[in-house]
Parts: sequence; C-alpha cells; structure tokens
Amino acid sequence: MNILMVLTSHDTLGDTGEKTGFWLEEFAAPYYVFKDAGASITIASPKGGQPPLDPKSDSDDAQTDATKRFKADTESQEALANTKVLSEITTDGFDAIFYPGGHGPLWDLATDADSKRLIEGFAAADRPIGAVCHAPAVFKNTNGTDGKPLVAGKRVTGFTNTEEEGVNLTDVVPFLVEDMLKENGGNYEKGDDWASFVLTDGKLVTGQNPASSEEAAKEMLALLK
Repeated sequence: MNILMVLTSHDTLGDTGEKTGFWLEEFAAPYYVFKDAGASITIASPKGGQPPLDPKSDSDDAQTDATKRFKADTESQEALANTKVLSEITTDGFDAIFYPGGHGPLWDLATDADSKRLIEGFAAADRPIGAVCHAPAVFKNTNGTDGKPLVAGKRVTGFTNTEEEGVNLTDVVPFLVEDMLKENGGNYEKGDDWASFVLTDGKLVTGQNPASSEEAAKEMLALLK
C-alpha cells in the first residue's frame, strides 16, 4: 500500500506579514494512521525539501498525541524535511493521494498544475483522494473524467466560513473553501465548528477541520482495504 501525501510550499499569510504553511496535526495524525497500517508513504510539495509549518499549529494549545509523537520521531522528521518535488511525481505505483491542510494550499496547491494533474489522474484511475480542512482548496480547478468540476454532485466538506471568521482571516484568504466547493457544484455539508466531521463520496474523502484529520485518514484506509 503506497500513499502519496502532498504538502504546501507557501509560507506567507497574504499581506499580514505573518507566516503560514501546513498544519502540523493535519499532517501528523494521517501520517501515523497510514504508517501504523503498514503503508509506504511518499511526501511531496511543489518546491520539494522542507515544507513550511504554520507556526500557530506548533503552539502549546495545538499539540495532540500525533504531534507529540512526531516531535519525538527523528525518522519521520527527516522524511518531512526531504519532500519530493511535486512535478517529478506521477500516479504510477500509488494507491491513494492525501492532502493535509493549513492555509498554505489556498495560495499554491489550489492553482498548481502538477497537483491538478495528479488529482485528475487518481480520479481517472478510481483511486482514493483525500483532503482535510483547507486542503479541499486543491479541488478549485480539478475536473472529473466528465469534464465537470471533480466535486460536482459529490458530498464534500472543508473549512467552514464560520471557522474562517473565527480565526479572523475571512478578508485575508484568496477564497473561502466552503464557498468554492459550493460554486464548483459540490453538495457541501458541515458539522459543528471545530468538531470532527468527515464525508466519503465514492473514492473522495474530505474532512472539515484539524479535528477531522485522523478520521479522514481512517476513512481513506477503509477504501483501500
């Protein structure tokens, strides 16, 4: 079982002067779900190398069992520091693709041609595709084999407008995940803000927020068994 995890390379939070990147829990929790299931994991990002970590996801109040495990795991830290360059990755040999969130993907992966190529390749091959929190941003420009937006007619979730309001970034982000999924024809659903909420429609798995990351990974594993 080979799983491709794709992380952002974008580290600037609009024009706020603050840093962003990927959200640690949204990487660490799925990573260990996959690893503990015996999967071989390849990590890639648009620029390769060490992807930027959102500093807020590394604060004391954002720590979880998975993030603590990662901080004590030098082998996994080494893998993260040496992500593959996304343009060099093909769908060959991979059983599924998974995108952790953080605000970074809104700026780079949402419009990245290589990410689009991979997602559409996995969709055409009917292999599982997963994205959590802000990572459903990667479906902004992706199409299914019918030429329609990949999420059109599918039950999907992602970071809610009210959650974005809660972190005071509604006017900073280039677009709102909830609005984009609806505009692309997705049947958007959500649970309570900040609570775990995951949807699976066919081979597409989406999670609403950081609390959904572990469950989303488990749902994707279920599709692979």
